[in-house]
Amino acid sequence: MSTLINITPLNGTLARDVRHPLEPLSAEEVRAAVDLLKREGKVTPTTRFVSVALQEPEKSLVHQPDGDTVPPREARVVLFDNAANACYEASLSITGGTLLSWKHVPGVQPTMTIDEQVECEQAVLNSPEFKAKLKEHTGVDDTSLVMVDIWSAGNYGEPEDSTRRLARPLCFLRADPTDNGYVRPIEGLRPVVDLNTMTVVRIEDHGRWPLPPGEGNYAAGRMDRSRTDITPLEIAQPEGPSFAVDGYQVSWQKWKFVIGFNAREGLTLHHLRYNDDGRERSVLYRGSLTEMVVPYGDPGPTQRRKNAFDVGEYGMGMCANSLVLGCDCLGLIRYFDAHLCDSRGEPFTIKNAVCMHEEDYGILWKHTDRRLPDAPEVRRSRRLVVSSVSTVENYEYGFFWYLYQDGTIQFEVKLTGVLSLAAYHPGVTPTHGSLVAPQLYAPNHQHFFNMRLDFDLDGVNNTVHRVDVVPDPIDDANPFENAFHARAIPLTSEKRARGNLSLETARTWKIINPGVLNHVGEPVGYRFLPGDNSVPFASPNAWWRRRAGFVESHVWVTPYQTDERFGAGDYPNQSRGGDGLKAWTEADRPVENSDVVFWYTFGHTHIPRPEDYPVMPSAYIGFTLKPAGFFSRNPANDVPPSPKKGGMSCCH
Repeated sequence: MSTLINITPLNGTLARDVRHPLEPLSAEEVRAAVDLLKREGKVTPTTRFVSVALQEPEKSLVHQPDGDTVPPREARVVLFDNAANACYEASLSITGGTLLSWKHVPGVQPTMTIDEQVECEQAVLNSPEFKAKLKEHTGVDDTSLVMVDIWSAGNYGEPEDSTRRLARPLCFLRADPTDNGYVRPIEGLRPVVDLNTMTVVRIEDHGRWPLPPGEGNYAAGRMDRSRTDITPLEIAQPEGPSFAVDGYQVSWQKWKFVIGFNAREGLTLHHLRYNDDGRERSVLYRGSLTEMVVPYGDPGPTQRRKNAFDVGEYGMGMCANSLVLGCDCLGLIRYFDAHLCDSRGEPFTIKNAVCMHEEDYGILWKHTDRRLPDAPEVRRSRRLVVSSVSTVENYEYGFFWYLYQDGTIQFEVKLTGVLSLAAYHPGVTPTHGSLVAPQLYAPNHQHFFNMRLDFDLDGVNNTVHRVDVVPDPIDDANPFENAFHARAIPLTSEKRARGNLSLETARTWKIINPGVLNHVGEPVGYRFLPGDNSVPFASPNAWWRRRAGFVESHVWVTPYQTDERFGAGDYPNQSRGGDGLKAWTEADRPVENSDVVFWYTFGHTHIPRPEDYPVMPSAYIGFTLKPAGFFSRNPANDVPPSPKKGGMSCCH
């Protein structure tokens, strides 16, 4: 779809041309949404804008043929009034300039805004009680070198957890203004901050720990020496890239898709299609990270409350970096900006929030016929990379979508940044983590990610199969006892679809369209191949697990519903739990031969090492989608050979 629509925002200026109905909001559209709500009297001096994002149109309007009417642009807005301690949701038409709906959502705490993070730090630093405790614990009475990281308060069944908007920051002391403050945690002090009033409710004092004695700087300017044996590595595309960009719509090789972005989820992928011999075929309608939780495994008084829902509590898009050529991305790069607004409704742009480029990825396929040894056939693989990186206080998360020439889709998270560190008493060996430096401790923890994959495989009516590899019975039909086969079970209802990985059966999942048959008479399909994974080690009764029901199964399947978007529910911040996937699937709705959504939870268990300090080398985790009967043959068979140096082809 490349139909162009012009949108005139409410402030009278002309917005950029929108080339696809799933493109994210422009800066002008964000401004128009904010202005409309102000004119409608929905914004008070104590109102914060939590998010302003595209309200996506109905699928039928997106799947319509080119040239048909493009749907009007609408926005979905979440607001919070600090004075009333109340959350509101608004839906509005940017094209029509009208407020479509307004509702109060009682008893919830939406995502903490970037502004609140900054204001929370200042509230702690300005607190007389904190200054007194700082002097008592460290001997320092100047807060100019104190670093305060906002941490969500969670919910542990206490009345204040459900009645106040709270944060429980972690505090650190820098040695100088450019020091890595995380290496000197002020372990015994835990401020509790009311974010509605921006006041320190109390300072929880758990005793004194000496500040760790070492240094842990990682910046290039603070290194004693750097390697001198690295020569330049250049990537050149003298004829330009192989992709084309039209707004936020991308065409690359035989792929076509739309890049999305919003304050909560960050990078999203939309309307992914593959051109199969001139026929544009739908594969994935929407792919997004819906939630992630980082639970820590130390029961000590200063660590036991540490867990973070980085999407629902912090906003992965709000934490996105402006990416830098040659550092975050290498090669011939195309960047995409993200247009958001601060908590007071002022639009701002994260420049280069999304990076796109091509990479060589080794051998795509090869065969050498021994009878023709001088004429091997080999093709090099090229992949398209679409990525974004977010910093959530100490941790960095890189989100990478990869598209391949053979129809493969891959998603990968790269985890890096600085460990959440704690001080430890001299001469004591930790049980629930690792010493990474003298008196400096990194607790064991896990990272669980939940992905929402809305397949529209050659149409909206799809079925998910669970595929297990099982041995054949030992009988007369299996005389050498070597036989095994793949057993596919259709998942007909939500409860039946709940499932976990199984190494014993090499378990995968297959998404098919039973109404579209391939050239051998079987339903077209894509296979879901899980990567590394884990299970939660905390008790099912742990407070964080009550709020993160999506970790109870690796795979979930639900019928498509526009209001079921986040694995832990719309508002996990300070919730008591029970929302999201676990609640929805209790209805046990049918999910066969219908518009279904495939949800995947994958976890990384981190037992820290000294080599993860002072900054952590990237860890990788994700999944892969491979065509399985979707095409009639290897769709990358037509990739031309690469030229050898000297002008000769690689296949001669």
